[in-house]
Parts: sequence; structure tokens; C-alpha cells
Amino acid sequence: MAGQCTRSEDKCLLAEYLFRMSDKLAGKVIRDPLWNTIRLDPIAAQIVDTAEFQRLRYIRQLGFTHLVYPGATHTRFDHALGVYHLATVALGRIRENRRIPPEVLQGEHLIPYAALLHDIGHYPFSHALEELEAEYVPTHHEEVSGQFLASTSLRDALIPLGSTAPELLLELISGQSQIPLRGLVSGALDLDKMEYLRRDAHFSGVPYGEVDVSRLLQGLALLRDPDSGEYEVGVQEKAVAAVESLLFAKYQMFRNVYWHHAVRAATVLYKRIVEEAVDIGLLVSHELVGPTDEELLYEIGRRAHEADGEAAERIGTRWLPALRQRRLPKRALELTAADLAGRQVEDWVVSGSPHKRAIEDDLALDLGLEPGEVVIDFPAKKAMFQLNVLVERRDGQIQRLGLGGLPGLLDLPRLADNLYTTARVLRVFTFGQRSILADDLIARITRPTGTA
Repeated sequence: MAGQCTRSEDKCLLAEYLFRMSDKLAGKVIRDPLWNTIRLDPIAAQIVDTAEFQRLRYIRQLGFTHLVYPGATHTRFDHALGVYHLATVALGRIRENRRIPPEVLQGEHLIPYAALLHDIGHYPFSHALEELEAEYVPTHHEEVSGQFLASTSLRDALIPLGSTAPELLLELISGQSQIPLRGLVSGALDLDKMEYLRRDAHFSGVPYGEVDVSRLLQGLALLRDPDSGEYEVGVQEKAVAAVESLLFAKYQMFRNVYWHHAVRAATVLYKRIVEEAVDIGLLVSHELVGPTDEELLYEIGRRAHEADGEAAERIGTRWLPALRQRRLPKRALELTAADLAGRQVEDWVVSGSPHKRAIEDDLALDLGLEPGEVVIDFPAKKAMFQLNVLVERRDGQIQRLGLGGLPGLLDLPRLADNLYTTARVLRVFTFGQRSILADDLIARITRPTGTA
């Protein structure tokens, strides 16, 4: 077989390995409620069997959303398998185009495994901790992936992909790769988005995340940018309506599920527990890399009970039990876009800055609460309607679809700012039933629109 191979050395190694292993693991499948049958090739099966990947079974996909939507207990494990499955399907569709120069498919053998491993570095309870300031979390989960890819068991599983596979996979996962197919793993139309919207809606039991994934996959293509001459992942015009469905599904899921007030209440309580634990020395930030959801909560609780001081006591005897028993912070104030008309929220409100914490603790004192028991929450997702993708028109013309949309073809991105503003709600949560006057808070955390 090696003598017949005319492709790159790494692809030859992969082809030989899969041929040798085909009899041992042929037909190994996983049944999935979304995609029915997911077939793992021998390398994928070895990756899944590592301790690093099995950890994802115990990282909930949606953090604390299950406290509102009880079915949303699905994990990063099943989501990763789904993205792997979509990657194999997408590659098959793209390969059907015989007009693509062979060199443009460079690195295609890495795509399914990058898809499988794209969430390997997630923190406990998924994205919640990434909202914290840099002194609390080491870095974004995609960059943390490098620590897991350096493990002996994963490096051994990746040997058939070539000696540089861990580094190349990390580039794909973190959006640093330059191969034409990189957009399948990290980009405006990556397979991760298609999968998580469908899976999150399914397990939450809501109709908002319905994306025409089949049509999107059929419409994927490697297109040549008319400006740069480089190839990248794009879509044919016939799939543009499916792109629109993905964007609107994302908006609906953020507005109704991800940013539901009780989901945010649980999230801010969890973040405050971790912040306080790091501040008083119960944890150091690098210890947030590696634990599962329950391992982290258990360890914080154990150390809090062994430590002295009021902050440790609050964590161990009040805040952690409240989180576990769903006794969540209450909404003392909620401000929509209409309530904030003509006002611009200060940038520091979105952060976890010392200035914000000082204002929160001043409010807590005024309301008869302990330090840390007031949280101002204004979640942000600037890339909610991020679009930067090539479209092949029916006449063969290639155009770039960006934030301005393509008039007459896809206009939804032009409404992006209005939809994003509508989805965001500024809330003040208190660890106990309280109320706050809107005018007083607005004066403290906003300024007139257009002023510096």
C-alpha cells in the first residue's frame, strides 16, 4: 500500500494505519439521538478512549441551564462526537467537487480529529468561567486545549496522523491554521455552531434551535476568494436560506435559553464562588484546568470548610449549598434595551473590574447584604451575528457575505445590532430578595449615548 501512495507522508501514514486497523474496529458505532449513527474510525476510537476525552462526559454542555430546562444535561462529550460526525459528512460533500485542485485539500485528514477535540480544553461548567477576568482563568478554553494535547495518552493516539499532528490540530482548534479547510473547525460557519444549536435546542426542549443542517452541509464548498486568490470554506447560493436559519436560531437561543434570567442567576453565583475562592487563596487559577463540574465544586467546598474567615464561611455554608439546592440570586432590577434608550452602559460593567466590584459591594452594604452578594450582570456576545463567508452565486460569481449582508439575498446581518441589543438584558442580582431603583443605578453605570 505504501508503494502506491502519492500523497503527503502524513496522509500515507494515516491511510496505512486505517487499512491495518480496519478489521479490528470496523463497524464500531455510537448511537446518537440527533444524528442516529456516528461511526468512529480507529483513530477517533482511540482518542475517545483517553482519560482526557472521557473527562468531557462530566462537563455539562450548557453549564447551569439544566436548572431551568431539566433536560439540558447533555455534555461536551456527546457534542464533540456530533461535530466529528458532521466533519466526516462535510468532507464527503466537499470532495464530490472534482474541480477542486488536489493541493487545496491539504490537511483534510486532520479535520475530523480537530472537530472531535475542539472542546477538549473546556473549563468546568463550560463557558461560564471564561467571563471572568484574566487573573482568575489562565486563558480561553481553545488555548487550554494545548495542555491536553500534550498528554502522553492523546499524543500516542495521534501518532498515526504524523509527528506534528498535535501542533497542527491546536492551530485548527484555536483558529490559527492557514489550511483552506480550516473554516470547518473554526469560522463563521463552522460545524460546531451547526451541532450545538441543534443539540442544545433538542435537550432543552425548545423549538428555537432548528437549523437546516442537511441543507447547509449540501451547500458547503471550497471557494476561491476573488480578491486574495486563496481557497476557503464557503456556501453555494442554494444554502443561503439555511445560513439565515442558523443566524436566527442563534439569536433565539441566546435570548430564550443561554441568557434566561435564572440561567444567568446560577451562572453569576458560580462565578462569584470561584472569584472569591481564588481571592482568598482556596484555589489558584491553574487549578481550574482539568477538573470536571462536580470535582471543582467538591474541592472548593472541602477547602472552604477547612479554611478560616468570613469569606470561606460564606462560600462553604451559604453560596455553594444555595447553588446545589437551586436557591438562586434574585432579580432586584432588570433593564431592557427600551429602559436604556439614550444611555450607553459603561464598558467596565461587562468586565469583572475592581471598580465594578466596589460598586456591587456598596450596593450590598446599602441593601443589608454581605460583600459579594450583589452582582451586576450584562452578558455580551459580540460575535453573535459574525458573518464572513464566501457565497457562490447561481451564475458562478463569488461574493463575500459580511455584516452588511448581500442585498436581495440575505439581509438579516443588517439587523444584527438591533437584534443583539434586544437580546441583551442588564440585571442586578441579589443574594436575597431586594429591590433597587432604576434611576439610581442607571446614573451610576451608564452615560448619555455619544458622550465620552
